[in-house]
Amino acid sequence: MNTSVTNTARLLGAGLRALLVLTLVTGVLYPLAVTGVAQGLFPGRANGSEVEANGRVVGSSLIGQAYNLPLKKGQETPAPDLKWFQGRPQNGLGSNSVNTQYELILSGATNRSADNAELVQWIEDAKAAVVKDNSVPGHPVRPSDVPADAVTSSGSGLDPDISPAYAELQAHRVAERNGLPADRVQRLVDEHTEGRTLGFMGEPRVNVLELNIALGKLTAAGR
Repeated sequence: MNTSVTNTARLLGAGLRALLVLTLVTGVLYPLAVTGVAQGLFPGRANGSEVEANGRVVGSSLIGQAYNLPLKKGQETPAPDLKWFQGRPQNGLGSNSVNTQYELILSGATNRSADNAELVQWIEDAKAAVVKDNSVPGHPVRPSDVPADAVTSSGSGLDPDISPAYAELQAHRVAERNGLPADRVQRLVDEHTEGRTLGFMGEPRVNVLELNIALGKLTAAGR
């Protein structure tokens, strides 16, 4: 009886010591070490890849944002603010979940097949809107000009980047809305076009948030 109690107490003591040691190592020392290394070597990424404008954080370069007009009375879906470059459709064209405005409540894709009738209709509607919104006098947009990323969301629904083709398609509309020369806006797109990672991974891309920050500075300077 005494031996059994002694053994139990010894096992409980060993387990408690192991718990304390592992808690210290994995719950305190390891997180501190990883945080220290990350802050020392990659402070920007460790802090969420924050993007600043006018002295304040306005977002992350890893998460897309919406550029919409304020909701009007009786309006359920906000209209895009066409003086800004627009990103990809939000989370499956905003019909997949509660995350309809990049609110970060939930991330995900539509999970619909390519021949799904509802998805096909969403894409057709989105393409018609892109053609209508971006056609300006002297520079009409044809349905065949619309790239895939202009009418489809990414797998997460939070993609911060668009293709150079989609950015270039919007350039004339953005220039007209802001009273800027089209060639200057196009040059802005070129300046913010990133190539493939390491020269071979992924596709060329344009970060919409960073592009719009530069556009805001250009517009302010032109006034």
